[in-house]
Amino acid sequence: MCLGSATLADAQIYSWRDAQGNLVVSDRRPPGAAPLRTYAVEKASAVRATVFVPAPSSRAYDEIIRIHANLNGVRPDLVRAVVQVESAFNPYARSPKGALGLMQLMPATAQQFGVKNAFDPVENVRAGVAYLRRLLDRYQNNEELALAAYNAGPEAVDKHGQSVPPYRETRNYVEQVNRVSSGPFQTRNRGIYKVTEIVDGHPIARYTDKKPTAGAYAVVPNR
Repeated sequence: MCLGSATLADAQIYSWRDAQGNLVVSDRRPPGAAPLRTYAVEKASAVRATVFVPAPSSRAYDEIIRIHANLNGVRPDLVRAVVQVESAFNPYARSPKGALGLMQLMPATAQQFGVKNAFDPVENVRAGVAYLRRLLDRYQNNEELALAAYNAGPEAVDKHGQSVPPYRETRNYVEQVNRVSSGPFQTRNRGIYKVTEIVDGHPIARYTDKKPTAGAYAVVPNR
C-alpha cells in the first residue's frame, strides 16, 4: 500500500487496485486509470491512514473490544489492529471469500462459535476474539503465528513448520497488524517446559519453549 501526504489545506485522496490487486492510496490521481473512490480531506496537512475510517466509527466499538479482549486475555490493542486491517471498522464488510463483519469471520468459524448474525458487532467481536484466543493457545501465545493462522488458517502455519507461511497476502497482513498495533508482538510463550525421556534406562531432562504435543511434561515457572 502506498500513501501520499496531503500538502494542501484541502486535499483529495484517491484509491485504486494495482495490477496485482493491491490497494493503493495516494494524494495523486493514478495515471491512465480512474480511481475507485475519492475522499475529500478538509483542513488536513497530512494523511496517516491505511484506509478511510471516520474516527467516530472506530471509537464506537472500543467498549465491545475491551470487554471481549479482557475476557479472553488478549491485548485490546491487538484486537483493534485486527479489526482495522480486516474491515476498517465496517460492521457490514464482506470479502470476496465470504468473510463477514468487523473481524471478517468465515461462515464455518461463525457457526463454530454460535454466531447467528455475523454483522452484529457484539456477536462478531465475541467470536473473533474467542477464535484469536484459541489460536494463541495453539501457538503458545505467539501473536505473530496466531495472526498468520487467523489469515491463512492454522493448517498453513503448521504445514510450514509453525512459521508465517510464505504467502504475500499473509505476510502483508501480519506486517499491517503489527504496524497498527501499539505494542510489539509477543513471539514467545510464557513458560518453559521440562520433558523427561528415558535413554538407555536413565532419565534425561530436556527443556523447550514449545508445549509438547504428547507425553508427560512439567512447566518450569518463569524467574
